[in-house]
Amino acid sequence: MNKYQMQHRTKPFAIDVWYLCQKLPYSREFNSIAGQLIRASTSVAANYRAACRAKSTPDFINKLKIVEEEADESQFFLEFTL
Repeated sequence: MNKYQMQHRTKPFAIDVWYLCQKLPYSREFNSIAGQLIRASTSVAANYRAACRAKSTPDFINKLKIVEEEADESQFFLEFTL
């Protein structure tokens, strides 16, 4: 998968999560989870794009690790919603 294919997967992921969060029940608990889930999922897309503009290979790897962490956090919070 090249970087453009990955960019075209991360943005729809963030948008899909946003729509999912709109469907969650309105409560203090779900609002907290939804907010964090939206931040983490949009961070995946934003940080992947930043990784594509990295200045060096170590910079790319570091930024990609951030993407990995945010994707893992997204998965963790998605488990609360299912």
